[in-house]
Amino acid sequence: MSTPLDPISMLPVQDLDLSAGPEERLRTGPLRPCLFIDKDGTLIENVPYNVDPARLRFMPGAGEALARLSAAGLALVIVTNQSGLARGYFSRAQFAQLQDALLKRLRDEAGVAIDDVMLCPHEPDAQGRPACLCRKPAPGMLISAARRHGLDLTRSWMVGDTLDDVEAGRRAGARGLLFDSGGETVWRRSPLREPEAVFTDWTALAAHVLAGLALQDAAKAVHAGTPAAPTSA
Repeated sequence: MSTPLDPISMLPVQDLDLSAGPEERLRTGPLRPCLFIDKDGTLIENVPYNVDPARLRFMPGAGEALARLSAAGLALVIVTNQSGLARGYFSRAQFAQLQDALLKRLRDEAGVAIDDVMLCPHEPDAQGRPACLCRKPAPGMLISAARRHGLDLTRSWMVGDTLDDVEAGRRAGARGLLFDSGGETVWRRSPLREPEAVFTDWTALAAHVLAGLALQDAAKAVHAGTPAAPTSA
């Protein structure tokens, strides 16, 4: 039986130990590639501060795309900023109810199991910048998930609807993909905020990730002197 996901699995910053060594991972074995997924505006339609399961709307093709990526061996981890908790707009119990509904629908409608949900409950500072190590564009949630689940950040991608998501992925050592659904309005550019690719649909995004994974596996096989296993399409 699988262990239920903790609805508030991101620890407060003072409890987030980013110095933990590989021996402290909960999962052992070869490191896995991962797709880190922003929630609002990427996986689901962005309804600000929504915790009503009845208002959940998945982006077209998201479930099918995630099923393909999972079948190809990628871990799937949702990483989401939820400052509404700190602002008092909703409670942890309300967010847990929304999360449970989201995960259940992915299982029932697409056969997709999410490996973890990482959540930052903190507000940004007065300038809108992270005041903690977990709020994107800081990489804390990705690093914590990688250590918890044995993920290979160098063979992983972060996808989100803002350049903060791209930067979080790049800072963690992963690749950054922009899902351009209108969430990015400032377009503050820097080398860390340049996405590897930009998408407006999940089908093309999944194809890009699968192609990238196949190239990585082929390069790894050449380096090891063994033929690469085919990647599921």
